[in-house]
This record gives sequence, C-alpha cells and structure tokens, in this order.
Amino acid sequence: MKRRISRPRSLWRWLRRRVTGNVRVRKAALWLRAKPLALFQRRLAGRKMSSKEVGDMGELIAARWLAAHGRKVLYRNYRGGNRGEVDIVARHRDVLTFVEVKSRTSTAFGRPADAVGPDKQRLIQRGAMDWLRLLGNPRIKFRFDIAEVILTQGELPRVNVIENAFQMPDSSMVGR
Repeated sequence: MKRRISRPRSLWRWLRRRVTGNVRVRKAALWLRAKPLALFQRRLAGRKMSSKEVGDMGELIAARWLAAHGRKVLYRNYRGGNRGEVDIVARHRDVLTFVEVKSRTSTAFGRPADAVGPDKQRLIQRGAMDWLRLLGNPRIKFRFDIAEVILTQGELPRVNVIENAFQMPDSSMVGR
C-alpha cells in the first residue's frame, strides 16, 4: 500500500513548515521573500532573521534593482585570490562596475554607505584588480559604486545607488 504524501497548497506554506536549519530551504525562502514589491518582514517563518540573512536579502534586492535599471549583473559574491571581494560585478553600458552592497534595517546609525571605510575600499579594489587580471587586464573603463538597501519593517525596500563612490589610487594604475 502506497503512503500518501500530503502536499501543502502553496510553496510558501511548505517552506514555512520546513525552515529549520536546512541551508537550501532557507535560501529559497529568502529568494521568495525578496520580491521587490513585497513588504519587508523581519521574521521568516516565525523566526527572527539574522544579520547575515538580512545582508543576503539586501544583496538579492540590489542585484534585481540593478538589472531592472539597465545594468547587466555579471557575477555576485566574487572572491579574488588576493584576499579581495566584490559583492556585485555588473556592466552599465560600456563601463564595468564593482558594486558594494550595504543593507540596514534602519537609518538610526547613519547611512549604510558610511560603513564603507578605507579598509573596505581596499578590499573591494583588490577584488576588482583580481577580476581585471582574470580578463587579461583590458583597457576598459570601470568604477566603484555603493548600493544602499534600507529594509524597514512593513515597508517596501528602498535602494539608493551611489555611482563612482570612490576611486582607485593612482599608484595602483601604473602600467595600465
């Protein structure tokens, strides 16, 4: 005799039942909850979201916003061999953009872009140089952007992109 499996009426109900510690299920739940038109909920399936999950959701929302506003997202979460990292690598017309995403649930402690200090800028610059090295050091224009994602409980996510937020130091461009 076959055992009958009860199927929930919607995928979201199924996810709500299954969200425990399974990483794939939680990522799928994050993807479903990160629809740009959905109101942000700090709780996922009755459990408070961690700061890592808020950051992942902000990064997903920023990538979708960039794609919807004429940029082609080439890569997400690039980790270079030289201890560099870039959240989103995208193409905006003929310019290669390296985007750092900062997500916050409130603006009580200042703008999210204020968290990108000199150390973080150097980390992003190292990742960008590794990316360009993979391409064979082409002579293309590139810039560094910061995407601020503000996720306030019960409101639509707000995305603000600061284009050309910081520059590459001149000494690193010798020989290009």
